Amino acid sequence: MCPLGWLAVTSLCLGTLWAVPAKERRKVEKPKADPTLYENLDLDNYDLTLDNYGDILDLSNYEELYDYGDLVPKIEVGTLAPRPKDPQTLPELGETTAGTPKLQPPSSAVPPAPIPGLALPCCLLCLCLGSSVYCDDAELERIPALPPDTAFLYARFNRIGAVRAGDFSGLEKLKRIDLSGNSISWVDADAFRLLPSLQELLLPENRLTALPELPRSLVRLDASRNRIPSAGLRPEAFRDLKQLQFLHLSDNQLDFIPVPLPESLRSLHLQNNNIGTMHEDTFCDSQEQGQIRRELEDIRLDGNPISLSLFPNAFFCLPRLPTGRFS
Repeated sequence: MCPLGWLAVTSLCLGTLWAVPAKERRKVEKPKADPTLYENLDLDNYDLTLDNYGDILDLSNYEELYDYGDLVPKIEVGTLAPRPKDPQTLPELGETTAGTPKLQPPSSAVPPAPIPGLALPCCLLCLCLGSSVYCDDAELERIPALPPDTAFLYARFNRIGAVRAGDFSGLEKLKRIDLSGNSISWVDADAFRLLPSLQELLLPENRLTALPELPRSLVRLDASRNRIPSAGLRPEAFRDLKQLQFLHLSDNQLDFIPVPLPESLRSLHLQNNNIGTMHEDTFCDSQEQGQIRRELEDIRLDGNPISLSLFPNAFFCLPRLPTGRFS
């Protein structure tokens, strides 16, 4: 046999000799299983299925099969607060703890109904700011009871149908009454006459057919856009109003210019009426050629059937001609 053949046989024999101790060594190093660990396992019938899973494997003593020791820390899990020993220590219904608002049960009490014939206080229906009372667009059907120190009343755009004599009784500080945009068709004769401080009376856009007696302290009167005919004005209704400066009676049913007009008058609006004629002494005194009425600068007669050119001597004392038709 050639030398190469001998070398191959020698190597094979040496490898076999070294392999046998290695297997023996692995068998010695492999730990023997403790038979007690498998006492609960039935190895003769180890046909594991979903039906016999619980019968073959008994995991009730799984923790005893392997001792984890201190590897797994003990964890205490609490999901519910411990129940108090004394049940009376629990807070009663309605009691509160610190920082928790007390909850009151819903009240079933019904507010008392208003007494018939007794008006509600004004400041529950309107807005009271100082001496001013604002009752605009509040669906009022009558003048509310006002505070005694009321100086300015605004009750516009309501459903007020009448003004009674006692509505403003005792209101000696009342300076302005604004009842624009209501449905007033009747005003008692003494509703405004006894108000010593009244300066402005505003009654436009109502249903008036007559004007009541007015206080002498009046400075401004606006009763435009009503239904007032000349018969609805008292004779010489404005003569004694020595402080009247603004008289607005436009869009009514007047047939003539109300005279005499006070010397204090500055603005006279009579447009859109039925005025067809006038006297030459309506504005100026024909007996006093030197008369000059400097204050009366605003006269409106437009929208009436009157032709102002027919009365050339009626305007000589005025600082400017009235607005109207001259043809």
